[in-house]
This record gives sequence, C-alpha cells and structure tokens, in this order.
Amino acid sequence: MNLKTGSDKAPLVAVTGASGFIGRHLVVALARAGWRTRLLLRREPDVPQWRNLRPEVVAGSLGDGAALSRLVEGADAVIHMGGLIKAARQADFFSVNRDAAAALAQAARQCAPDAHFISVSSLAAREPLLSDYAGSKRAGEIAVLDELGSRATVLRPPAVYGPGDRETLLFFQLARMRRVPLLGGSNARIAMIHVNDLVRLIVALAAARPSGGIVSAADAHPEGYRWDELLGAAARAVGNPAPRFMQAPQGLLSCVALLGDAARLMGSASMLSSQKLRELRHLDWSVPMTELVWPTGWAPEFDLEAGFADAVTWYRTAGWLPR
Repeated sequence: MNLKTGSDKAPLVAVTGASGFIGRHLVVALARAGWRTRLLLRREPDVPQWRNLRPEVVAGSLGDGAALSRLVEGADAVIHMGGLIKAARQADFFSVNRDAAAALAQAARQCAPDAHFISVSSLAAREPLLSDYAGSKRAGEIAVLDELGSRATVLRPPAVYGPGDRETLLFFQLARMRRVPLLGGSNARIAMIHVNDLVRLIVALAAARPSGGIVSAADAHPEGYRWDELLGAAARAVGNPAPRFMQAPQGLLSCVALLGDAARLMGSASMLSSQKLRELRHLDWSVPMTELVWPTGWAPEFDLEAGFADAVTWYRTAGWLPR
C-alpha cells in the first residue's frame, strides 16, 4: 500500500511502533492535526480506527536498515515508538530498545536532516538498574541524543492507560474484588496519563522545536497517586464504590515473579518477573516539575476519574470486562 493521508503539501511524519497501544491512537491524532503519516509495519494494517486514514506504509522491521531509510526519507518529523516491553533475554531488550533506536536516528540524520526526531521512551529509563527493560530504554535515549543532539526530543511517559491497553487492565480486574490488593507500598507514588492526552502531547511536540534533551509527561497531577488512590478510582469506575484495601502478600507476588523468571530462562517472554516486580514496587514514579513538558496549547483533558471511566467503558464494549 502506498497511499497518503491528506494533501501532498501537508507535513510528513514517519512513525515506528504504530501498531501498538499508543501508536494506534497516535496515528489518528496525527491525521486529525493535518499530518501525512508514513508507518513502518511488518504487514498491512488492520486497525479499525485507521479505515478512513489510509496511511502510507513501509514494509519492514526495526532491524531492516533499508526500510528505516525509506521510512524517514524526506520526513518533517520522525516519531519513534517501537520497542520491546517484554523479552526473554537481556540481549533482546538492548537489540531493539537501544540498537534499533540508534539505527533509526542515524537514518534520520542521513535521509531527513531537518526532521524533528521524537523518541518516546519510558519513565522507567530514569531508574536503569531496576530491570533490563529500564536499562535498555535508558541506553536507547543516550544513543538517540548522541546521534542527533539538539535535533531530538526524548519523551518519558509515565504509566499510560486508556482504551485498548492490556497492561493496566489488571487495575480494573483487581478493583472488582471485595478486598482489593495494593500492589505497592503506602508511600509509593505513580504518575499517570490517559492515552488520548499523551498522543495530543506528542503531536504538539512534533510541531514544536526540538528540546535536545529529555522531558517527561504526566496528567494534571505529576506528583502521582498512591496505590489506594489509583485502585480506589478504578473500583469506582467498575461500580465498586466502597472497596476494602489490603496489602498484596509480597511472598505471593515474589512467587508469581519467580514463575516469570523461570519462563524467561526457558526462552519465553513474561510480563511479570522479578525485574518487573522491582519496577512495580519502586517508590517514586512521580514527575518533577523541572522535567515536565507542557507545550503551548496543550493541557490534559482527563483526570483520573474521567479517564478510568473512559477506559472501563471501552473494556466492557470490547468484552474485556463484564458489564
């Protein structure tokens, strides 16, 4: 497929990771903002939200140097969202999250010398020793900035939730219980952002001047939320207005994580492992005001209550949660 969205005179943005949770929303937001989109995809897209958008597609993967060059050729902006969130081996994380990011940045420098390069990383990169994932994301940030310097912006989102997200679905499944287990300590803080607010932020950044550094995103509460605040809001969203909270048994969580570790040793990528548990139990996933990016014309539209209600409506319509 070689079709373009909108006018040929519209600015062109090249996107990796478009088929993921955030990427699917981002393509729609870019089209609404007047961008032509060119996507790196392994196969022809079958995304209901894209049916009337007709993005241009470059067939290939992050490991295909020729495809990366075709992707970014002549682009006005490059948004890199592709990456691994789970893998069986440390080498797999670094191959994609660091090496592929470096290769894409190099392709952009050579084939799109004036493009604003936005690398969508993760707040986990702030703590690279917690896990192979966090370490690989931090290494990817360094690789992009080393290659492009002031032409790049690295964006670290916090926990992202909303329609279509399978990772935060767990919050709402737990919140339906009579006794709701808290996954982290009472002093922990977790910043959040609704996916629609995040993609609007990325679109705003794409049209702005590069920062040449690292910035972070959050909703209107960058200081984050306690676990009881998060799961309390999730409980209200699923119709459980008066949950009783309990601290999740740490021994049980550790046992489940060890099963994930065993799966990794056998070559299977598991989302819950000892490393992921360390991320989950980390005390400070807030966003300092000095790191927060808030471009002109952008403000988060979803607070936690409205955002969680929106997510639950989608989950129920999709059959991921009971009505």
